[in-house]
Amino acid sequence: MVAYVARRLVFVVLVLVAVSMLVFGITALLPANVAYLILGSFATPEQVHALELKLGLTDPIWQQYLRWAGGFLSGNLGESTLMNRPIGPILAEAIGRSLMLTGVSFVLIAVIGVGLGIVAALRHGRPLDHGISVATYLGIAVPEFFWAIVVIVIFASWLGWLPASGYEPLSAGVWEWAKHLIAPTITLVFGHLAHVSRLTRSSMIEVMQSPYVTAARAKGLPERVVVLHHALRNALLPTITVLALDFGRLMGGIVVVETVFAYPGLGRLVVFSIQNRDLPTLQAAILVVAAIYAFANLLADLLYARFNPKIRFGRNVA
Repeated sequence: MVAYVARRLVFVVLVLVAVSMLVFGITALLPANVAYLILGSFATPEQVHALELKLGLTDPIWQQYLRWAGGFLSGNLGESTLMNRPIGPILAEAIGRSLMLTGVSFVLIAVIGVGLGIVAALRHGRPLDHGISVATYLGIAVPEFFWAIVVIVIFASWLGWLPASGYEPLSAGVWEWAKHLIAPTITLVFGHLAHVSRLTRSSMIEVMQSPYVTAARAKGLPERVVVLHHALRNALLPTITVLALDFGRLMGGIVVVETVFAYPGLGRLVVFSIQNRDLPTLQAAILVVAAIYAFANLLADLLYARFNPKIRFGRNVA
C-alpha cells in the first residue's frame, strides 16, 4: 500500500510540474507585456524597459520559469498586476468561497445521486426507474449555463425567493449567506448528479444479480439487510471513485456557474484575470485548479484501493 501511494504521489508531482511548465510557457508567449500592464498606458519605453530588467522579463524563459516556480514553492506567488495586491491572499479568498460552494454541492450530489441510483436499481424497468433516468439524462445533455439561467428566471425573477447573483459572507447572517449559495448549488448539483446516480444504478443492478446476494436472500434475510449490508458496499466501489473525481471536476468546471451568478470564487477569478490580462494571477489560479484536480484523482485512487482488496493487497498495482 505504501508503494502504491508513493507511486501515485510521484505521478501527481510530475503532472503538476508539466502543467506548470505548460501554463507558464503559454502565458509567457502571450502578447501582453507585464511591465506595460503594471505601469499603465502612459509609461515611456524607458520606464517599461527598466521595469522589465527589474522583474527579470528579459532573462531566458527557462530562468523566468525556475524563478517563478521557486517562488511558488516558497509561498511567494507574486503580485497581481491589476489589483496591486499579493496573489496569495487573493487566491486564498477565492479558493475558500469556491470550496464552500463545491463542498455543499458535493455532499448533495453524493447523497441524492446514490439514493436515486439505489431507488432506480430496486425499481429496475418500472416507471420510477424510467423517470429517474430521463431526469438524470437531462442533467448530462443540457449545459450548465442553461440550468443557471433557468434557476435565475424561476427563483429570482418569477418567485423572487433568491438573489440572481452575488455573494454574502457568513458575517452578514446565515440566511443571507445561504440565499446567495442556493442558486449556484442547484445548478452544480443538477449538472453533476447524473454521473453518480447512473453509475450507482448500474452497479446495484449488477450486484443484486450476483450469487452472494442470491444466497443471502435464500437464507431468508430481510431485503433491507440484503441491500444495505450485502449489495451496497460492493456497488459503491466505482461510485466512490467517480465521486472523488467529481469533486475535481466541480472545482475545475466551476467557471461557468461562478461567472453567470457573479460568485467571487476561483473560477470567476480565472475569467477576471483573462479579461484584464492579469497574467501572474492567471498562472497561479490555473495551477491551483490543476493541483486540486490532480489530488482529487489521487484521492479517488486511494479510496478505491482502500475498499478493493485486489488492488490493496495485490502484487501488480497499476
